[in-house]
Amino acid sequence: MILFGMARLPRFELAGVPQHVVQRGNNRLPCFLDDEDRQRYLQCLRQALLRFGCRLHAYVLMNNHVHLLLTPDEAGGVSRLMHTFARNYVGSFNGRHGRTGTLWEGRYKACLVDSGRYFLACSRYIEVNPVRAWMVAQPNEYPWSSYGANADGRTDPLLTPHPEYLGLGNDPASRSSAYRASFAEALPDELVEEIRIHLQQQKVLGTDRFRSWVEARTGRFAT
Repeated sequence: MILFGMARLPRFELAGVPQHVVQRGNNRLPCFLDDEDRQRYLQCLRQALLRFGCRLHAYVLMNNHVHLLLTPDEAGGVSRLMHTFARNYVGSFNGRHGRTGTLWEGRYKACLVDSGRYFLACSRYIEVNPVRAWMVAQPNEYPWSSYGANADGRTDPLLTPHPEYLGLGNDPASRSSAYRASFAEALPDELVEEIRIHLQQQKVLGTDRFRSWVEARTGRFAT
């Protein structure tokens, strides 16, 4: 008897629900060799956000992987965005550096993110990556993330504030200040591990009520 492998389940993806996405370089090799690569990546990403109706709330470009926190206007928007713009960036990268073949490690990973503390914790988790990697001492020292916009009020045309972020204050200055103050204390270790595990397993990050809501909408177990 021949057993065939099970087909991969589609990712959880719902209109208006944020997703935490990570894409890694193949064999953990760099996906950016210089700042021009990073600029080109962000240019490709901005075009794709407009084309596929997705709103970006937080991001960080590490040397060999990328984290994004974004919300699609319709189901399937993130999948279409990632497949198209990631392919466009690979063509640009290969052309610049005289190489061929794949750049990314298989499929990107993604998980749905609940609102409330989970959304803001996920945003902080993303922006503090360079500190955890011992690349900088403080997140504001790393130029290739959304921290400068979310915490310091810098203009970043890639970003659209999420309602959870807007709820931090009545004006841009108070929101930036409140968000920046949240970095004074590190995220609890158990919450960091929860974010990592749910992203790795591509499950739903949030409360039991949120997971039940996702299961009712998708007809799939979310845990």
